[in-house]
Amino acid sequence: MQARIRGMDLPLVLLHAFPLDSRMWDGVRERLDPITPDQRAQGEPDLAAAARRVLDHLDERGIERAVVGGCSMGGYVAMALLRQAPERLAGLVLADTRAGADTEEARANRLAVAERAEAEGVGEWLAGTVPALLAPTSPEEVSSRVRGWVLDQDPADVAWAQRAMAARPDSTELLRAARVPALVVVGEHDGLTPPRQARELADLLRGELVQLPGVGHLAPVEAPDAFADAVLDWRQRLAL
Repeated sequence: MQARIRGMDLPLVLLHAFPLDSRMWDGVRERLDPITPDQRAQGEPDLAAAARRVLDHLDERGIERAVVGGCSMGGYVAMALLRQAPERLAGLVLADTRAGADTEEARANRLAVAERAEAEGVGEWLAGTVPALLAPTSPEEVSSRVRGWVLDQDPADVAWAQRAMAARPDSTELLRAARVPALVVVGEHDGLTPPRQARELADLLRGELVQLPGVGHLAPVEAPDAFADAVLDWRQRLAL
């Protein structure tokens, strides 16, 4: 509840990365008091549909405007929200994500992962990707926790998310035209969406960039206090 105590009345929505769920935000809940909907397999694999479900969730709560953030895949959903209903976003927080669509190779890899999840279920083959998500120096406790989250995922959700991400459009021009305060956060050792891409993202949005030292692609999980500090400082200065 700290954000509300400090006078920031707009709700904060945080959208999780793949292949995780809303538990990835547990480390920042006490300080940021976020709304954290899960992205589940429903209907056609389309991030626009995921964004509509987030809007429905806000409508059910009577929330007209919110600060919306996302990590990795959650960032893609946040961009889909910006595309659909920019008037609902009072601010945008993008962590360890990118504006561009997939290359043909990346798209093919996602579709292969979706097919494998459906054929084999979720197992060590997917949990084995966790080291690529974390910094080399990430504690074993963090790695074990993330592996557990991955192994908990429903194969249908994994397949849906991969196909939805494979189909997402390029958001470069969307972000360039956006008129919303923005914060971009990136881990120093993020090998999937490295700091160079985060700088490009911040430049597109005319926003602020915060690089968190010693962490990788899951900065809010690896450094929850530093992530919360960055978000709270940005919100206080912009009165969001």
